[in-house]
Amino acid sequence: MSQESLRVLVTGGAGFIGSALVRRLIADSAHQVLNFDKLTYAATLTSLDSVANDPRYRFVKAAGRFLVFKRTPGISTTDLVGRMLLCTKTHFIKSLTDEIQGKTDGAPDSKKAAQGAEMLQRIKDYATDETALQPGAEVWTWAGNQLGRLDQAAEAGSFEKVVSGVGPKPGQRIIYVDGGFDLFSSGHIEFLKRVNQAENNDAYVVAGVHNDNVINHWKGLNYPIMNIFERGLCVLQCRYIHAVVFGAPFAPSKAYLQAMPMGKVATVYHGPTTFMPSTYDPYTDAKEMGILRQIEDHPYSHVNAAEIVSRIMKGRQAFEERQKEARAQIGWHGSDPLFLEELPSTLKQSHATLEAPSFDAVFP
Repeated sequence: MSQESLRVLVTGGAGFIGSALVRRLIADSAHQVLNFDKLTYAATLTSLDSVANDPRYRFVKAAGRFLVFKRTPGISTTDLVGRMLLCTKTHFIKSLTDEIQGKTDGAPDSKKAAQGAEMLQRIKDYATDETALQPGAEVWTWAGNQLGRLDQAAEAGSFEKVVSGVGPKPGQRIIYVDGGFDLFSSGHIEFLKRVNQAENNDAYVVAGVHNDNVINHWKGLNYPIMNIFERGLCVLQCRYIHAVVFGAPFAPSKAYLQAMPMGKVATVYHGPTTFMPSTYDPYTDAKEMGILRQIEDHPYSHVNAAEIVSRIMKGRQAFEERQKEARAQIGWHGSDPLFLEELPSTLKQSHATLEAPSFDAVFP
């Protein structure tokens, strides 16, 4: 190693590989090493006992330089991938209003009260402005005919404010967009960005987010991959949105648009859609009102939930093929990586005496 003295920050330095790197740096270089590790289940400081008292080594907590900022709970990528691969629907939310209010089928449920309060707090956190200290987006829920079918009477429904935020300025144009916003991606962000640009970045943009059952009605399988709570949080944190309506109807009727509590809707924007099949045009009323505008195709138009799921599934298939090839090379059979019955005797013996590799083995 180079003998030039550097200050090296090692993240995860109390883990298996990280601790080996720290020990190697202290033993074979003149570097000063600062170890940053949160010390979760996979970390232990005992692996660093040999360097703990070295003047060139400091553990960031012991140095008094470790400060934890509470993170707003996010959405687990692991959960999302699991839903894609297992095709489950257990994440669906029947009624977001009931969930927030701690109810089951409209009746109070003491077991859900704490969970509902936590969900409401998260919505409030995501609705703040860019400083996370001041009010930002307004949050509303809507109750009415969710599917908004043309063979049913159009209705205004009822709006209820969930979080107070910054409303439109006097005379400011109010713009409406809606969608599933599933697996919120570059395609959604680019669409919302272009809506703002079409309005010279001076409009008040309201986003309607469809319920889980509405999306599943049209897309089938186990879509949406993210439930309405998770999708709504994603939309809320987008800089191009000023208000969100949870549970918005699939077809924004004239009655619905005219009842919008923020004020008169000047324009309804619709973007490129290739993955929301329907048997009718949900924007008939907006067209008749002369307020529908289309955002044309853009470089990220193809990025939607179906595209992302397809990539994950292809990645899984490629991974399984690599695993099969690797097992075939060593005569490994069975789906369980710990299944040793048919392994050659030499590999069985190696497995029985397996020890943690040295640093040189990890980084040859």
